[in-house]
Amino acid sequence: MSSIEEAKRVLKVEADALLRVRGRIGPEFDRAVEALFACRGRVVVSGMGKSGLVGRKVAATLASLGTPALFLHPAEGVHGDIGMLSRGDCILAISRSGETAEMLALLPSIKRLGLGLVSMTGVPASTLAKESTVVLDVSVDEEACPMDLAPTASTTVAMALGDALAIAVFQRRGLTEDDYALLHPAGSLGRRLLLRVSDIMRSGADMALVLPGTSIRDAIIEMTAKKVGATCVAGADGKLLGILTDHDLRRALASDKVDIKTGLVDSFMTVSPLCVRPDMLAAEAVALTEKRSVSVLPVVDSAGVLCGIIHLHDLLRAGVQ
Repeated sequence: MSSIEEAKRVLKVEADALLRVRGRIGPEFDRAVEALFACRGRVVVSGMGKSGLVGRKVAATLASLGTPALFLHPAEGVHGDIGMLSRGDCILAISRSGETAEMLALLPSIKRLGLGLVSMTGVPASTLAKESTVVLDVSVDEEACPMDLAPTASTTVAMALGDALAIAVFQRRGLTEDDYALLHPAGSLGRRLLLRVSDIMRSGADMALVLPGTSIRDAIIEMTAKKVGATCVAGADGKLLGILTDHDLRRALASDKVDIKTGLVDSFMTVSPLCVRPDMLAAEAVALTEKRSVSVLPVVDSAGVLCGIIHLHDLLRAGVQ
């Protein structure tokens, strides 16, 4: 069998295993979600070997979705780390056989503390399953390993069901995008969900701004000094009247009817330009520039008073995409 054929076989075995576990989803899954949701402490995920590697990822996913969680290595647990557990915690145990010695050795402490125990096991009649509050069946008909030995399809199923649990609990909590953003303050995800236009816009002395009646020459000087490629035009009351962009200037100069020294911005500015609010997500502003093919957006409040100006380059420099 070629490597390509082998890869396709492995993927089919694992895909079929996922479909079978999907068909087994029922009331026990609801009970597991409620157990994790009702946990007053932390969800402590534990597993040995490959199941432990899956458990570390499941714990990280739970935590990233707002459920306090940590991973406890069962072998380390029976050598002192059991002290990480406290009343109010809930255990999520992952074991393909349900008979892993190190995992079973944790059971007395789990029982003594009165902790809820949700297990994900491939043997629903195992010792671990019998001692659990809720049992999720992650059995597979075969591993993708040609010798049916190395955990492959079983770890894929356990990982996927762990994801399903984490997301179901997240939805049960009713968290919003803003809540999710607070859990991911760094990186592109945080920038996309947290940054507002007001965090990036140019305002005050950094904003290119002229009054109506300003000559095009003086407007060009202002645009050049502020290096933004446009200048806003606002009245004495601060309300936005229009914007003069590089495009407007090229159009004016191409008309051969403009004297740069005497021509006024009023005649060539774009009146009622596309604007954004300060509290708009920066990611939404990027989408708007792309949709409307503009690079500069005035920022106004609900009364139409100019607050600032934002350039597509400002958004991209801030890492917003």
